Amino acid sequence: MSVTVDGDKTSSVPVRVRRILSGPAPEKVPSLVGTACTLIGLVDIAAGVFPRFRASRVHALAEVLPGTLGPLSAAVSLSAGVLLLLLAHGLKRHKRRAWRAVVLLLPLGAAAQFVWRHSVLGSVLSLALLALLLRHRDQFAALPDPRSRWRALANFVVMGAGSLALGLVVVSAHPRRVVGDPSLTDRLEHVLLGLFGIEGPVAYTRGVDWTVGYSLGALGMLTALTTLYLALRPEHPAARLTDEDETALRALLDRHGGRDSLGHFALRHDKGVVFSPSGKAAVCYRVVSGVMLASGDPIGDVEAWPGAIERFMDEARAHSWTPAVMGCSETGGQVWTRETGLDALELGDEAVIDVDSFSLSGRAMRNVRQMVKRIERNGYTTRVRRVRDLDAAELALVRRAAADWRGTDTERGFSMALGRIGAPGDGDAVIATAHLTDPDGGPEGPYGDLKAVIHFVPWGPDGMSLELMRRDRSADPGMNELLIVAALQAAPALGIRRVSLNFAMFRSALARGERIGAGPVLRLWRGLLLFLSRWFQIESLYKFNAKFQPRWEPRFVVYRAGRDLPRIGLAAMQAEGFLTLALPRPFARRRPARTPRPCAHVVAPRGSREHEVSTA
Repeated sequence: MSVTVDGDKTSSVPVRVRRILSGPAPEKVPSLVGTACTLIGLVDIAAGVFPRFRASRVHALAEVLPGTLGPLSAAVSLSAGVLLLLLAHGLKRHKRRAWRAVVLLLPLGAAAQFVWRHSVLGSVLSLALLALLLRHRDQFAALPDPRSRWRALANFVVMGAGSLALGLVVVSAHPRRVVGDPSLTDRLEHVLLGLFGIEGPVAYTRGVDWTVGYSLGALGMLTALTTLYLALRPEHPAARLTDEDETALRALLDRHGGRDSLGHFALRHDKGVVFSPSGKAAVCYRVVSGVMLASGDPIGDVEAWPGAIERFMDEARAHSWTPAVMGCSETGGQVWTRETGLDALELGDEAVIDVDSFSLSGRAMRNVRQMVKRIERNGYTTRVRRVRDLDAAELALVRRAAADWRGTDTERGFSMALGRIGAPGDGDAVIATAHLTDPDGGPEGPYGDLKAVIHFVPWGPDGMSLELMRRDRSADPGMNELLIVAALQAAPALGIRRVSLNFAMFRSALARGERIGAGPVLRLWRGLLLFLSRWFQIESLYKFNAKFQPRWEPRFVVYRAGRDLPRIGLAAMQAEGFLTLALPRPFARRRPARTPRPCAHVVAPRGSREHEVSTA
């Protein structure tokens, strides 16, 4: 029965029934299939480990996979479950290679079920899942992620630890068939030897030793094969900024670089870039743990931003990366959310000083004024110059001092750090240095009389943005305040009218939470930020910025969904250098030894870069 509406014949079947008959929505298939593979993989692992579970009715769910083939049933079930768990994440991320692997695996499973187990149900379920994957193959088009052969080492460590833990479960899963009472050491030895296909000290009755031996051998072979595959596959290096890209970006910055104080940081060499179709705008990014991180606003003409943003989102979809933007301005956040449908959340505030209105006079600047006067009385002097005005010897001295004064072995920075001083093309950058002459007239310390350095990058034709602050640990506290004041006072002679200082995360919450009448939720949030400040210097950086009476410009994080925020946060911390993978000592690059000095400062990030903020 059917009805006709406006000449079209419409089925009388209810809409809900038609939706069920038509199957799941195409965009939901990867998530559904990935979840199904995860559940079935866990069931198959349990079926391969525990004999009672394998004999129960629940094991019928695991028949969708390559099943129990003769005497190797437990080993095959165990290895198939592990493989499905490995492939499930790739299926959820729409990865083409994961789809290919599962498509090859399912027909073999269906044939095995029918030939060896005569299981029509297992074969039908395998073929049904295969048909679903083939029908929606266009949903699995994501390209591989940038990768390196270090993933082979990571796979060996993770898979090895997992195989060891799972192997210990396999060895202990037959308590009534174990000969004697083997200790934990004996069981661990049995697992380690079994992973290499060697019989261990634990003995079993009723042929269980064959099941345990094949299972451990399968785990060891799986670890070896996956590690070998990752080590031998062609390497896809991470994105790098090419010379042509850098030239194009510098041209855009020359024409439109005055809009965003973070624009010059797009010239980091460890970022990739996508341009708008017209070439008038660009978005720079880095991929970290499957998150495609952009920083600041797009570079170039605002009218061309939508084209660059569209290219960015296309690239994220092509690789199934999670798109995110760290530290964009309010204008940038509006464009991002309007063009992509993403959400924005206020992340913090950037401290910006208008040079024309800056002055050390007044009660509000008393602490800074007194500190600067005291340091000057101790014999310190300052110099503020363009990088191009330094000769090669002095520039090399500044670079070496800045590297040795770094607080950690990791060079931090991504969104608000350039990672270099005095590179070709950066001659407009500004360097402020503090010097102290020994009372006897000779140079003091390994770097002569140099005691502190701060580095500013260009912000359009009339601005500069703070990039780095480093100081000798033996210098008097307050070096950073001295150099910032010196840079602000010298700015008019350099044609500088605005200066961007540090980025203070959650500044508004800290400021509002300490006011009279703040509510309990706001006070609780401020208390949590103060607790986190013990490690991340959130409060100290805010107070350091506030000394100079800046105007605060809000900065935002743009994200796709709330559930992505923890992942984006971890990726951002990795990109900024606060979370690093520790390599084995033989592979770690050793820094030259340097003479330890007493630490008179705390390290605080300018959003992403390492800064040294005086405690005085």
